[in-house]
Amino acid sequence: MVRLSDADERLDHQLPEPHGVVAIEHHHWRESFFWEAHGPDLSSDKLIIPVAVFPTRNLVYAIAMGRVGGRPILAYQDRPYDADPAPYAGRFRVEITEPYRHMRISLPETDGAALDLEFTARTRPVGLRRGRLLADDGSLLWDQSHMIQSGVWSGTYRFGDVSGSVDGWVGQRDHSWGVRDHARIPLWTWFAIQLPDGMLGVWHWELANGARVYTDGAFAPADFSDPVPVIDFHHELHWTDADGAEVPYGADGAGVAGLAGRLRVTLEGGRTLTVDAQGVWALPYFPNAGGGLVHMLVETDDGRTGTAIYEVTGRHHHRYFPTPVEATGH
Repeated sequence: MVRLSDADERLDHQLPEPHGVVAIEHHHWRESFFWEAHGPDLSSDKLIIPVAVFPTRNLVYAIAMGRVGGRPILAYQDRPYDADPAPYAGRFRVEITEPYRHMRISLPETDGAALDLEFTARTRPVGLRRGRLLADDGSLLWDQSHMIQSGVWSGTYRFGDVSGSVDGWVGQRDHSWGVRDHARIPLWTWFAIQLPDGMLGVWHWELANGARVYTDGAFAPADFSDPVPVIDFHHELHWTDADGAEVPYGADGAGVAGLAGRLRVTLEGGRTLTVDAQGVWALPYFPNAGGGLVHMLVETDDGRTGTAIYEVTGRHHHRYFPTPVEATGH
């Protein structure tokens, strides 16, 4: 007998199946929200917040992680999925008060952690093309759709004895759905660049030898005018140590403290942007995967300055992970 849920009462099915059944029956099928919040300088706190639904694992989790008061932080809540796609887990709640405009993220005092945050959009959302990647043996590594959007934060947080405000912080969110087997992917990069007049967002994948798999993104103006698509992209980044000197990642990134280098982006219509940046870890992923999220300060060749989160992650790439990373899973 087919198992139905409250979600099946809604008029929003897109498959001839109940909500608990996904289009691709795969262990790594997920749908997730993802937010990043960071202050205007590299010493500021950094919050990374994913909320993810894994229907084939019967799991929903919500995590607040990053660095607060100079220390790594983690607050985790989960629940059984049970065909309920609502964005909550334990005491962690996400409320979409106005789609693509405003949402609230809350965690009442739980094990020394508390969040009361609001995200207000400052750009239009950008829907990215569906991407797909197979391993050499033909198994599926990635088949996913994605959206990105920039916004302004308000609210407060506390972890242990450190509390703070995110008022006025500018950050980015995304929403993705499909298959992503993180620990087996050669390289993916995600660039969430916040400039005074808008967001430059790029999602870029490569094979171990540097062959391009996928590039998509846009410059989304802060006046809510139409985003301008990215049509070409090049990266020249390197890992850095605590003194800012270039350092190899090695097998586990033990000597890495940050990232630096240059991006070159071409927008539809032919406009090009060069972005120079340097930064420090917001969240290293090892041992679950190589690389991670880095909080960056950026400057463009036309004189604009801003902040960013750069995600450089994977298990084997000639530039970033020349020694394959034996990650444990994700």
